[in-house]
Amino acid sequence: MTGAAALEQILAGHASGAWAVETLEALDAREEFPADAVAVLDAAGLAAGYVLTPDSDFPALVGLIRTVARRDLTVAIAHGKTFLGSVPVWIAGSPGQTRRLAERVRAGDPVCWGLTERDHGSDLLAGELAATEEANGDWRLDGEKWLINNAGRARLGCVLARTDPAGGSRGFSLFLVDREHLPPDAWQVLPKVRTHGIRGADISGFVLRGARVPADALIGRPGDGIAIVLKSLQLTRTACVGLSLGTADHALRIARDFTARRALYGRRLGSLPHVRRTLGRAAAAVLTAEAVSILATRSVHALPGELSVTSAIAKAYVPTTVQGTLGRLAEVLGVRGFLTSPPGGGFAKLERDHRICAIFDGSTVVNRTALLTQIPRLGRLLRRGTWDTGGVRAAAGLAVPPAPFDPARLTLVSATGCSVVQSLPAAVEEIRAQGHPRLTALAEAVLERARELAADLADFVPVGGGLPSTAFTLAERYERLYAASACLHLFPHRSGPGAGAPDQDTHRLRACLAHLLDLPDDPAYDELAQTLLDWTGPGFSLLDGAL
Repeated sequence: MTGAAALEQILAGHASGAWAVETLEALDAREEFPADAVAVLDAAGLAAGYVLTPDSDFPALVGLIRTVARRDLTVAIAHGKTFLGSVPVWIAGSPGQTRRLAERVRAGDPVCWGLTERDHGSDLLAGELAATEEANGDWRLDGEKWLINNAGRARLGCVLARTDPAGGSRGFSLFLVDREHLPPDAWQVLPKVRTHGIRGADISGFVLRGARVPADALIGRPGDGIAIVLKSLQLTRTACVGLSLGTADHALRIARDFTARRALYGRRLGSLPHVRRTLGRAAAAVLTAEAVSILATRSVHALPGELSVTSAIAKAYVPTTVQGTLGRLAEVLGVRGFLTSPPGGGFAKLERDHRICAIFDGSTVVNRTALLTQIPRLGRLLRRGTWDTGGVRAAAGLAVPPAPFDPARLTLVSATGCSVVQSLPAAVEEIRAQGHPRLTALAEAVLERARELAADLADFVPVGGGLPSTAFTLAERYERLYAASACLHLFPHRSGPGAGAPDQDTHRLRACLAHLLDLPDDPAYDELAQTLLDWTGPGFSLLDGAL
């Protein structure tokens, strides 16, 4: 698998060809699939990273997705969909299925994930596409899947089908359908759907009519489909953070370049106090999203039993935070953000393309609902103050190599809650011990917010028939607490074990905590704005030297 730095160089080498900004924008305007840009990724071997094995490095995979997304989100989503379509096999496939699919994915065959249907959206239990077992053990699939990325290009599809007419949580199964073994009329592609963003992506659907697949196309056992999907979503939702982080890198670069060059009232725009404060707050928001992403991706290895909670938090918090940041940066760019040429060119496309990231693989509401179903346990464990010490240490310790990936450790609910949040008191104590007065004061304020939330969660009881809006506020508060905990846990490890920093070098972390505490005028924003204006690397990160 190509590393992120090597992939960055490869894409830079095609900046005047398939990956030229003008080329990709022209394809977008024509709503045409970026086939040449995808071919570059295939040649670079990116698809090999989509094959999950015990030796896989999930944070490294997300870093590759981020690298592609910071250049063009449409291409990142179009190519990365193969990962989403393959995950159920990595989780529950037989050795033969896993081996055969790995060969096909590494060879560049696109894979789609056929979950949603035209009349049912995210309500998977209402799905109508049916699979009927035949006398010889084979299966016949009939029905439609719609709003499927790669539906037309895919050579294989992981399809959720109703195998029990009564439905229910045990009434669905997953099948790996190989189009090459079907007659042409058995898999009929529906017309491309026109979309507001990612206009060139292959989003349409397909109809299966008498599609016969062998017995070994079944993934797992009959009736396992929903459970496998829910576990798969824990990985796919976590991987989606790379798309948002890449978008944030791109947007911050546009804003940095514009404010560094634009003059107003005889001064560079980036030197005006209001602009600097806006840039600093935007940068702080992005860094909190990155902190969540780092802990979530490392938790795939270190805390897999908690991923039902962590993935819901990451998928709700990161895209929502980045979309809000795009709105903040749009205020700085003004009318320039609507132009297709520099300065500010490309921002409007970026902003509309990113909107889909908060929707697919479960919208923000869906993920917050999933989090709320576990809130009573999360509240009890937060008040009790217990956590997986070794798991948190491995997730936050950046010098610790990832443990082997083991899909068998994924669970539908987390018995241990969310150790990153529950270990917040220990993280604050470590900040106290490092002797940073301003940082310690902010950390203490976060800890007080945690106590308040723990008390409020004690009164929450999930009810059927829909959740009140106040419940979603609790979920959002818990997400922000996770983000603050992630920032605090990462601080001592940013440059390796035992790293320390003088108080004046803590502005990144102070700005992150000020943002999460809704403090609008913290001076750390101004310091972070200067860091942004001086930034030269490919990605704006917590991990560039001191926080």
